[in-house]
Amino acid sequence: MELGPTGHVDHFCRENLPPFDQWPQINTEDFTYPEYLNVGRALTDAMVEKGFGDHTALIGNGRQRTYKELADWTNRLAHALVEDYGVKPGNRVLIRSANNPAMVACWLAATKAGAVVVNTMPMLRAGELSGIVDKAEIEFALCDTRMMDEIVACGKTSKHLKTIIGFDGTANHDAELDRVALGKSVKYEAVKTGRDDVALLGFTSGTTGEPKATMHFHRDLLIIADGYAKEVLQVTPEDVFVGSPPLAFTFGLGGLAVFPLRFGATATLLETASPPNMIEIIETHKATICFTAPTAYRVMLRAMDEGADLSTLRCAVSAGETLPEPVFEEWQQKTGKPMLDGIGATEMLHIFISNRLDDAKPACTGKPVTGYEAKVVDDEMNEMPRGEPGRLAVRGPTGCRYLNDERQAKYVADGWNITGDTFVEDENGYFHFAARNDDMIISSGYNIAGPEVEAALLSHEHVLECAVIGVPDDARGHIVQAHVVLTENATPSEEMIKTLQDHVKATIAPFKYPRSVIFTDQLPKTQTGKIQRFQLREKQA
Repeated sequence: MELGPTGHVDHFCRENLPPFDQWPQINTEDFTYPEYLNVGRALTDAMVEKGFGDHTALIGNGRQRTYKELADWTNRLAHALVEDYGVKPGNRVLIRSANNPAMVACWLAATKAGAVVVNTMPMLRAGELSGIVDKAEIEFALCDTRMMDEIVACGKTSKHLKTIIGFDGTANHDAELDRVALGKSVKYEAVKTGRDDVALLGFTSGTTGEPKATMHFHRDLLIIADGYAKEVLQVTPEDVFVGSPPLAFTFGLGGLAVFPLRFGATATLLETASPPNMIEIIETHKATICFTAPTAYRVMLRAMDEGADLSTLRCAVSAGETLPEPVFEEWQQKTGKPMLDGIGATEMLHIFISNRLDDAKPACTGKPVTGYEAKVVDDEMNEMPRGEPGRLAVRGPTGCRYLNDERQAKYVADGWNITGDTFVEDENGYFHFAARNDDMIISSGYNIAGPEVEAALLSHEHVLECAVIGVPDDARGHIVQAHVVLTENATPSEEMIKTLQDHVKATIAPFKYPRSVIFTDQLPKTQTGKIQRFQLREKQA
């Protein structure tokens, strides 16, 4: 395997790629790009050259910006980063911000300058930031001035982080980087990076211990748009995107920046993407494509009962959690449109198996996206019979490349990416999610998938949210335990526990019912709305 030419002068990323014999098999025959490619230019100046200059690219913090304005803005910022701060091609640049147009502009500008960008979550503290900075040997940080404290604290103890630059995350352009960029030219010749140069380091979410950095090339960022977004979402310039995933996650960066900008569409960015805020954006800007978690869609469904108009949405993508059948069914019933479930991974950059707009079913994740292939295997990589659960293995045009990490050998086996999910492939080639491998509960010898029990509970009218875990039990090894948030008109009681247990027994195989039910006011979640079951497990332990 050979990599193409590089435009980097700082070769840290190439030098820290995994050995080729630990790579998954990469197949890019469906995606052809020139040897030299800069994704920052491809999503801005190249779009202006294609005639999209007057189209709205970004909406956020009370302003709309056209593709021409975005191109000019990012070119000025790129000049500043190179000429005033000394950013060189291949340097790592950390960005710390909530979802707003300025964060997108900083990402694009740093990418144009040939830097390798590391987008980070606003909620990270100095210690967590230090782990990322040390792992990627980051010298530069761009930070929204409203959240400087933690990155400054990180900089005080870091031997790598030398330069912290504030930018204005609001629409006022009143911060150091903005003022320096103001006097720069709107013309900038983007660095001639190679298509196989690393453009982005995505740090995996929800892990404990040493952070893992996934390495993604310039071509990878276009592949996810020219594959999933084109084939599955069928994006057009008339589309308006809205969603809750942070841009710091590759899922959010794809869905709320790469996908719309690749096709001349519009991205609406919300710093606080609560369901009420998203409903307002959908109604105000006539949004057509939404990315959020099933829990948020449940709130949106209730809002529709009270008169919210979400009729402009032509595509609802469920993210972060497995999509429960009751949510899918109610959405289709109320909107007449399907909700798309899919599975992706930070290691793979974005979604690689998905339902299609004309082929969506409840409790089904769908089929591989163009360029990808998937199979269900046992621990020895033997393919499982159709209908039998096993580990999901996938390969295609993107794949896992950890930055200098021994865990590469665990994620990749025989050229396949092993995602850590249990799936079933049916006789017709559709893939069905069973559980994260660590969400499988073995009770009295039975394999019980937690998400299946959750879906059964969620189909009861008094259950607003729930999370199912396995807890140790002397007699059965483990038992199923459900943590349940009830609707406002329901009261926790022994009677309610029995009602829910009986409902599960009547909905799925009786042995799967939760022998323990705990009522709670709220479930622990990430910023994206993903339920943190590990916190429930730790609490019970």
